[in-house]
Amino acid sequence: MFDAMAWLNEPAKWSVQDGRLVVITDEETDFWQTTFYDFQHDNGHFMYTTATGDFTAEVTFSGAWEALYDQAGLMLRVSEHDWVKAGVEFTDGATHLSTVVTRGFSDWSPAPFSSASALTVRLTRHGSSVRVQHKDNDGAWQIMRLAYLEMPETVQVGVMCCSPTRCGLRVEFSDFSIGPAIDRSLHE
Repeated sequence: MFDAMAWLNEPAKWSVQDGRLVVITDEETDFWQTTFYDFQHDNGHFMYTTATGDFTAEVTFSGAWEALYDQAGLMLRVSEHDWVKAGVEFTDGATHLSTVVTRGFSDWSPAPFSSASALTVRLTRHGSSVRVQHKDNDGAWQIMRLAYLEMPETVQVGVMCCSPTRCGLRVEFSDFSIGPAIDRSLHE
């Protein structure tokens, strides 16, 4: 599916190999709007397609998380000022599950997480609600965030990665898919 997707802020180094997207981040890339740091960055790497109505997107990814704020995962994007990104972010010397919801201003919800070499994340749109989940080490889906985002019928959705304090983060994405929205039940 990666071959049919488009880039926002295409990185200098990327390739699709055996159905896997491999990205090497450019220098000081990020998606963030104002909160706490008083800056606006919209230069992270985002490979996307469009989706209309309710859907579930899923991806598995791994990276060499080493520098502060190294990050990767899924992104749902309406505009520069309205989006959700969710996945892994490196902070305080460790990997964290991370979700940022931006409605003019970004917020950040990190939670320490030790995982296997790869993480699977899914993002589901239910109307104006966005549900973010990750697959735990036992293979069960766990909730990361349930958020509100005002959206048009059609949005951009895909994979993102950033390295705000360096260049050269290597991220490998596989098994990206978009399909019908999962059931609205939050508790199994």
